[in-house]
Amino acid sequence: MLRRPRRNRKSESVRSLVEETSLSVKDLIFPLFLIEGSNKKIEVQSMPGIFRFSQDLILKEIEDCLKLGITAFDVFPAYPESLKDSIASESYNPETFYLKALREIKKEFPEVCLMSDVAMDPYSSDGHDGLVKDGKILNDETLEVLARMSLAQADAGVDIIGPSDMMDGRVGYIRELLDESGFTETSIMSYTAKYASAFYGPFRDALDSAPKFGDKKTYQMNPANSQEALIEGDLDTEEGADFLMVKPALSYLDIIKLLNDNFPLPIAAYNVSGEYSMIKASAEKGWIDNDRAMLEVLLSIKRAGAKVILTYFAKEYASFMK
Repeated sequence: MLRRPRRNRKSESVRSLVEETSLSVKDLIFPLFLIEGSNKKIEVQSMPGIFRFSQDLILKEIEDCLKLGITAFDVFPAYPESLKDSIASESYNPETFYLKALREIKKEFPEVCLMSDVAMDPYSSDGHDGLVKDGKILNDETLEVLARMSLAQADAGVDIIGPSDMMDGRVGYIRELLDESGFTETSIMSYTAKYASAFYGPFRDALDSAPKFGDKKTYQMNPANSQEALIEGDLDTEEGADFLMVKPALSYLDIIKLLNDNFPLPIAAYNVSGEYSMIKASAEKGWIDNDRAMLEVLLSIKRAGAKVILTYFAKEYASFMK
């Protein structure tokens, strides 16, 4: 045989020479959960090793992560029912604990890349990502709420706005208001292809943000569809998105590749809570090796074409690489 592919696998040093995909801590964004109060650190029961932090302790967590080389964070707020209403008015209250925490993070750590979440569900008494009328999710009326929320977050110093709601036209609506208000340097990482997935369960536990009725299938995408992601990618690109995101990641590696092959913007992928918890649960039972599975998952997402990976493994991966 003239061709023996195994020659390029014969030792660790040779395998390293021909390795096609590289993964760095710099590729990762670490999602963090924020709660109101002080000196609070509460583990998410369905996400072993992941916690909800009050503002003082989230600052400590970021400081620890910076020492490991993690420099990008996406902060999600968990709001009590007492602060929720049908129009998500708390989302743009300048004195709300989420916006105050974002300001403090940028004050203490101006060097970090800080991302925020734009969607109504953490603040909505209905638990949906849009305004609700007669059981239907209103699209155009929701855009004003999302834009006000985005403007408040940009004013708090956020580097990247993350519209995760999947309302039509929201990227352009937000971009126009941000530009008119002087926030031309605030980036938008659009949740371009966000699928109606079973893998969000632990995240909704962390934020207590499950819908109070029905599901999100009228605005999140059908898992059966791939060409639809191209339509969403075209629209978000035209409307001014700076990144296109695919969520979840593992069941949608083909969608990551599809967007990467068709758009010049950086592609992000969200390695979501259910994907994280699936590995953790299996590892706890001794069914799989946690570290090997973590590395394989993150490499597969990068190999598919994701430039940026949002993952709950970020701190663990950074510690492993140290």
